[in-house]
Amino acid sequence: MSFNFTVSPSFPAERISDWYIFNTWLQRSLSIPIHLELHDGFDAQRAAIEAGQVDLIHANPFDASLLVREKGFRAIACPDGEPDEMVIVTALGHPAQSVHDLQPGTRIACANDPSVNTVGRILLEPANLNVDNTIEQQKETYIQVAKDLLRGQADVGFMPVGAYHGLSSLVRRELRALVTSDIQVIHHVFLLGHDLHSRTDDFLHALLSMHETDRGQAILSALGASRWQTVQQEDVEFMIDIISTLTR
Repeated sequence: MSFNFTVSPSFPAERISDWYIFNTWLQRSLSIPIHLELHDGFDAQRAAIEAGQVDLIHANPFDASLLVREKGFRAIACPDGEPDEMVIVTALGHPAQSVHDLQPGTRIACANDPSVNTVGRILLEPANLNVDNTIEQQKETYIQVAKDLLRGQADVGFMPVGAYHGLSSLVRRELRALVTSDIQVIHHVFLLGHDLHSRTDDFLHALLSMHETDRGQAILSALGASRWQTVQQEDVEFMIDIISTLTR
């Protein structure tokens, strides 16, 4: 039996091959067949989740809430480093220098990532902007969000900080960050579905010791991390409660 692994589409496009390398490492470390399926966007990934086609996942905070509370997934680890935050960006030539400069009718480019978009909406509140007086333009990827900004087809874009920093230096030079969130408690997590709960200890041992070999450390570095760390159930529940509060 092969298990299906997927990754939240919020990662930079240049890391696609790195996730395949990670999947190969994971299979060899655990001696179990794991198929990596990377979806084109959040809608496609959620359709796979609803269809029961995901057994393990590196999930964004919003999907982690759904998977843990409604689908019975177990959160076991997360990458070390800074928590997940989001940034509102605009083109360098756009007249807005801060969120307060934005006006009704502002065009917002974003992916279908509810956690990022919810925080983005909260950060727009000081400018009295909401769903009724802005125009939302959903894109499949954050690369497309950046392209809309550079082409003048959107005024601002919502992005995870990691996706923003994952853009090429050439693209970032043409963008300007207006505001960055500072929530501090939300992050991507590695989750196991019910059929893999019995292998939790095996997965934890493999992930938590990954940085101890040169090969493992090189793969982690390519993915933007230095090691995995275990997550406590109470921390996951707290993060989910924060997400639930933000999305009400």
